[in-house]
Amino acid sequence: MTSTDQGDPENGDLVEAPADYEIPHEVAEAVRTLIRWAGDDPKREGLLDTPRRVARAWKEYAHGYQEDPAHHLSRTFEEVGGYDEIVLLKDIPFQSHCEHHMAPIIGKAAIAYLPDNKVVGISKLARVLHGFARRLQVQERLTAQVADTIWEHLQPKAVAVVIEATHACMTARGVRTPGVMMTTSRMMGTFREDERSRREVLALMGY
Repeated sequence: MTSTDQGDPENGDLVEAPADYEIPHEVAEAVRTLIRWAGDDPKREGLLDTPRRVARAWKEYAHGYQEDPAHHLSRTFEEVGGYDEIVLLKDIPFQSHCEHHMAPIIGKAAIAYLPDNKVVGISKLARVLHGFARRLQVQERLTAQVADTIWEHLQPKAVAVVIEATHACMTARGVRTPGVMMTTSRMMGTFREDERSRREVLALMGY
């Protein structure tokens, strides 16, 4: 794929990053200031283009601010042949950034819902996740946002979202404890109210 091939940004396939993307001076200067503060020379050969690279990277990392994740749930299907059991998409990889240190959050999510007369294309569940993940986040809020959006816009009988992730703000700095996984979950509707349904969806998710 060439640098001018922008894919379909509306559907989240590729964040726009054309070769001639103009980087605001204050953004580049902020990166240079950070480099100097860290102890290096932004005029050094290897760092000359770093401000531009960092700015372009953050335009990608924060692409979620440019979209409404709920938009991906606007098209639904009612012809499902009477299907009324759990719909589950699991092991969805995602990347985000911690709002406290702007450090990477890398993990996977499982998203399930119990439909009530309508379903949505399964890729749209992943797009909702990525729409919220590509922002400065905390994992607890990310989990709630995904679940709440599906609940509000699909109006299913139940929603379950479980997210597992590692946080570089913990593994690469501070307590420096690698290999630690944080798990968050949100259950709504039948999955919250009925213990048997909750056990069923968690078992399907692998928990």
